[in-house]
Amino acid sequence: MSPEEEEIRPDNEEDGEGGPIKSFLDHLEDLRWVFIKCGAAMVVGMIICLGAAPQIVAALARPKIQSGVKVDLEQFGPTGGFMISMKLAFYTGMILGLPFILYFIGQFVMPALKQKERKYFLSAFFIGTSFFMFGVLACYFYILPVSIKGLDQYNQWIGIPTKIWRAEEYFEFVTKFILGVGLLFEIPVLILTLVRLGVIKHELLAKGRRYMFVINFVFCAVITPADLVTTFLMTMVLQVMFEGCIWISKGWERQRLAREREAIK
Repeated sequence: MSPEEEEIRPDNEEDGEGGPIKSFLDHLEDLRWVFIKCGAAMVVGMIICLGAAPQIVAALARPKIQSGVKVDLEQFGPTGGFMISMKLAFYTGMILGLPFILYFIGQFVMPALKQKERKYFLSAFFIGTSFFMFGVLACYFYILPVSIKGLDQYNQWIGIPTKIWRAEEYFEFVTKFILGVGLLFEIPVLILTLVRLGVIKHELLAKGRRYMFVINFVFCAVITPADLVTTFLMTMVLQVMFEGCIWISKGWERQRLAREREAIK
C-alpha cells in the first residue's frame, strides 16, 4: 500500500470515523453531482406527473367532492389548462421526487459521518420518509375535506358565498397544503435526529416548550394556509409531536447519564 493510500485511510475502523478524506475540489465535484441528480429526480417526477395530469386532476378534485361543497371548478382563458398542468406537475413532481432527493443528499453526507452517526442518519431517512407519506395521506383523506368545507362555510358566514372557484387557485392550494402537511410531519424526525447527534440538548427542548406553541401556530399558518380551525388543529398535532420528542429525548438523556455513571464505576 502506498503512503498516499495510507494517508487517506481512517486511522481506526473500529473507532467509527468517517470515510476517506477528499480534497476541496473533490467535494465540490460530488456536490455538483448531487445537484444534478436532485434536479434529474425533480424533472423525471414532473414529466411523469405531467403525463398523468388528467388522473392527478381527478384525484385532487376528490377532497372537494368528499367535503360535500357544491362548488364548480372553472378555468378562465385559453392557457388555463396548461398552467394548471404545469403547476400540478411541479408540486406533485416535488412530492414524488422528494424521497430520491433525500437519498442523494444522504449519499453525499454519509461518507463524512461516523459509524454511529450513519446509523442515526439511515434511521432518520426511512422514518422521515414514512412520516412524510403518512402526512400526505392524512392530509389528502382527512384534513383537506374538513378544510375545504370550513373555508366554504366561512365564505357563507361573511356573506360572500361562491358557486364557482378558479381551478388554478384550487389546485395550487390543494397541492401546497398536501406538501406542507407532509413537511410538518418531518419536523419531529429532524428534531430527534439532531438530539441523537448531540446538536440539540434535551434541556433546550424542555425549556423551549413554552415558546413552541406560538412558533408551531405561525409555522402552520404559513405552511397550511387554511381556515383558523384547521390551523389550530394542525398546531395541536405538531405540539403533541414536539412533546413526544421531549419525552423520547428525556429517555435518551437518562440512558446517557446511566452509561456515564457506569463508566465512572
